[in-house]
Amino acid sequence: MAELYSVGKKPNKETMDEIIAGLEAMGNYISDSEIVRREYRNALMKEYEEFIEVHERLNNDETSSDTALKGTDQ
Repeated sequence: MAELYSVGKKPNKETMDEIIAGLEAMGNYISDSEIVRREYRNALMKEYEEFIEVHERLNNDETSSDTALKGTDQ
């Protein structure tokens, strides 16, 4: 997820399909059932959205801290 996030991949069906394809290429079994794949895709989407939220919050906190520290140097 970090790699996808670093290149700006959005949390959408195409990105989730890319994750699934990568997992399958690494030997992970994911059922061919469209119902199972849809549920798996939805679970991945939720996890990726949370991943993005946490990283954006951390980046915003770092930016705020950097700005605050620069203000104290004067």
